[in-house]
Amino acid sequence: MFTLILIAITALVSWLAFSNRKLSDRLILWPPAIDRHKQYDRLVTYGFLHADFSHLLFNMITLFFFGRTIERIMLQLTGHWWVYPAFYLAALVISILPSYLKNQKNPNYLSLGASGAVSAVLFAFVLVSPWSLIFVFFIPAPAILYAVFYVGYSIWMDKKGSDNVNHSAHLAGAAFGVMFMLFMSPDLLQHFMTNLMNPSFGR
Repeated sequence: MFTLILIAITALVSWLAFSNRKLSDRLILWPPAIDRHKQYDRLVTYGFLHADFSHLLFNMITLFFFGRTIERIMLQLTGHWWVYPAFYLAALVISILPSYLKNQKNPNYLSLGASGAVSAVLFAFVLVSPWSLIFVFFIPAPAILYAVFYVGYSIWMDKKGSDNVNHSAHLAGAAFGVMFMLFMSPDLLQHFMTNLMNPSFGR
């Protein structure tokens, strides 16, 4: 349920901000606003904005397919409905912190998008079901192989720095997703290793 609520709120805020520059300027991650004006809410609100419709669509489709599974698992493991939304909001903060700290005094730095939190959800799913087939641009691939490629590509592109994508947020979000799941249920590590050693595609 909360996955759908998050998608609805993100889609609505992003859609409104597409044509409302004032709203976008207030919600986007802009380090000086946090450093000088103490607008710490931007460490969360930036994740409800997107650059364009395709950016929004890609993130929300990914969240739709993997978020519902992680939401259900977290509820089963903890019995608390609030753990999943808290996880998602914390992922927004944690995934952007490296970029924010690096650019804390940079007035030209801006960041937006839910990619860091979506990466946390995706990698939480990989931990639970490493051999499940996921579709990457309509091509099926085992989740664990996609994860390895995703991490390698993100590290390479982060060092290269030749595009406007915040790859460090993707990496931080992915790491947070795995660590949160293991902190919540340490037995998941043994579950992951057992599944990894016994491939069963589609499981």
